[in-house]
Amino acid sequence: MKSGKADCGLQYAVKRSGSAVGYCALSIKCGTRDEAGYHCGIAHFVEHTIFKGTTHRSASVINSYLDRLGGELNAFTTKEEIVFHATVLKEDLPKAAALLFELATCPTFPEHEIQTEKGVVIDEIRSYKDNPSEDIYDRFEEMIFKGHPLSGNILGTTVSVKKITREELLKFTKEKFQPCKMAFSIVADIDEDRMEKDVLKLAGKYFGTEPTECPARHECAERADAPHHCGNYSKPAAEQFEKTVSKRNYQANCVIGGLAPSLYEERERLATVLLCNILGGPANNSILNSVLREKNGWVYGVECGYTQFSDTGLVAITLGCDKANLEKCLNAIDKEIAKLQAEPLSERKLRAAKKQLLGQLAISGDNGETQCLSMGKGLLAYGKVSSGKENRSLVEAITAEEVREMAIRIFDKSNLSRLIYI
Repeated sequence: MKSGKADCGLQYAVKRSGSAVGYCALSIKCGTRDEAGYHCGIAHFVEHTIFKGTTHRSASVINSYLDRLGGELNAFTTKEEIVFHATVLKEDLPKAAALLFELATCPTFPEHEIQTEKGVVIDEIRSYKDNPSEDIYDRFEEMIFKGHPLSGNILGTTVSVKKITREELLKFTKEKFQPCKMAFSIVADIDEDRMEKDVLKLAGKYFGTEPTECPARHECAERADAPHHCGNYSKPAAEQFEKTVSKRNYQANCVIGGLAPSLYEERERLATVLLCNILGGPANNSILNSVLREKNGWVYGVECGYTQFSDTGLVAITLGCDKANLEKCLNAIDKEIAKLQAEPLSERKLRAAKKQLLGQLAISGDNGETQCLSMGKGLLAYGKVSSGKENRSLVEAITAEEVREMAIRIFDKSNLSRLIYI
């Protein structure tokens, strides 16, 4: 793998694979939490409207450009990132890469396209309201991060989206889309040295060679003179709550969770990843799946998810069940958490849990697109791409006591909040 930083400050990584399909992604350190001074939801709205035209191409040309090559163009927005990515045949990677750079540097946001896309996004917002399992998690995040930039809903609100203007979109991208806050990643069966030269050439063409420097997110909280684009990256003080909302739904939905380690608490973060996988990971043998679903049939699905941010993290147990089973589910969850807090896992159980997690990570990482997106995230967060061997060593080093300590820390009653839709 080849990686480095262009003169303008853009980070990049190029990895050779054995596939005829090529993947490239432009990841930008700018998400919903960076919307201070703008209407809520603008980061996500930029993701939607940036494909609607550049100074060189119209929306119809952009939409069909990779389609005609049999490729795909896509994007997504999180609380901390906007990512544009493409999938094409390896010989078409230069075209896809150039298009991603063009989209990020010279969007035009045509007025008529903005009005059309507002309708699309508002429909998306309303569709979430019809899905209690999605809506409850968004509401939980809003409540637990109340007063902090992480509380913002990625989609925004119908009112805020309606108020977004073309001038605001242009200002947002000009201010936030700086090369020092970007990472470009490629995974394909290509010559790494040649592709590296192509990436550097594109960076020079679209951003110039003048260096730009932006402090990393985790540095912002430590600096009294943190610039405006850093936003508020101080660790939030969670708003603890227990709330039940009457929704008149057939099913009861519940989220239980609290603050957890950030991206930069390495040992604690990895212990939390393992803890969540043991407790409510995707496998049927995870504790909550075994007890609530497989053994008792109280739920269709239950999971324990862990979202990592620059200054904090969030662990949340989510479930949906028949209303008559809700209390039984809550009692069972408390009981299983108490077991994890009471004593460390046995050596056999810890070894099996690590094996399972490493297998899941390896299988997921075998996908070229997943690799490409993960490389971009690693560059933005840590300034490097960790190898599979490094990640394996870190997981193997986790102790049973560290897992128990994280169970105590995260699921302490003083840290937990609960939201129920019933």
